[in-house]
Amino acid sequence: MKKIIAALATSVMLMSAAVAQTLPPPTIAAKSWLLLDATSGQIIASQDPNARIEPASLTKIMTAYVTFGALRDKKIDLKQMVNVSTKAWKVDSSSSKMFIDPATPVSINDLLYGLMVQSGNDAAVALAEAVAGDESAFVVMMNKEAQRMGLTNTHFANPHGLPSPENYSTAQDLSVLAKRVILDFPEFYKIDSVKSFTYNKITQPNRNRLLWLDPTVDGMKTGHTEAAGYCMIASAHRPNGAGERRLVSVVLGTSSDQSRTQESQKLLNWGFQNFDTVKLYAKGQAIATPEIWKGSKSVVKIGFANDVLVTVPKGVAAKMKPLLERKDPLVAPLAENSRVGSLKMMVDGKPLLELPVVALETVDQASIFGRAWDSIRLWLK
Repeated sequence: MKKIIAALATSVMLMSAAVAQTLPPPTIAAKSWLLLDATSGQIIASQDPNARIEPASLTKIMTAYVTFGALRDKKIDLKQMVNVSTKAWKVDSSSSKMFIDPATPVSINDLLYGLMVQSGNDAAVALAEAVAGDESAFVVMMNKEAQRMGLTNTHFANPHGLPSPENYSTAQDLSVLAKRVILDFPEFYKIDSVKSFTYNKITQPNRNRLLWLDPTVDGMKTGHTEAAGYCMIASAHRPNGAGERRLVSVVLGTSSDQSRTQESQKLLNWGFQNFDTVKLYAKGQAIATPEIWKGSKSVVKIGFANDVLVTVPKGVAAKMKPLLERKDPLVAPLAENSRVGSLKMMVDGKPLLELPVVALETVDQASIFGRAWDSIRLWLK
């Protein structure tokens, strides 16, 4: 199954390259950037997506993800009160803080708002200690999650993103992380849309200015250090046919707060205005029932192991025509999800993408007599 998913991802990358040739991306004033269609999982456009950067406070997205996992697994509770350590209280006084105090216990719930709305570095340390016992153990958990997600160009050195040579990532890896938060923890992702949060009688606004400028934006996080520049991951959902479509933009290394906001908005608007996401096939939908030889059945249903959604320039979807290529003859035994061919989506006689086609059912071998008869038939064919 993992090979099938990998093949599908490769198909999407091939399609992204084809799309890039037909529709030039906008000019974005950033060191690196990427636009992901989270609905189809397809990268629409990018510039230097694998360039190593300092993620600054975008690191807190992984801190939140690990904390959400601990809540899901009931290792901690939103109402749980946490004693604030001196280490959390004394974290870089010149950096973003939610102003927790060792004299006052604070709830996990408040710490999460302090982390994602106020971008509190003190909240990040307090959450790390609450989840893992100490900051170092929590960082190990962060890097294990990064490895599990396939973030091969990412490493975390702390839970807050303050400068460290061992804290690095890329636009592509960060887009994967952002998508995982949205898909895996939608109930907690809602925190990112909160415009301000008050703690210790101090009200601080969310630094994501798009929350005020674009009602379709509901997350996700900003970051800034001198080395990283001004960074932002933004996510928006807008109507797409009968449903909705979500885009995630990653803009890294801009010159100012205003610039990261403008460039993120420009990228999101470009993606929504110029592309459509269409569902080509449903998981388990039979696209053909070819003959199978030496099997307990005479035909086998073939299709896709997952829903097939693709993002294409507007107007292209109506022009796509499928071309099925099979690995004939199909001979039993054949396991469910075994690859049996590919489906090319053609536009004006040229392939736009290629999708792996699999068996949707298991077909066992026929009896010895059935196999013998089919052997003769194949020989005569």
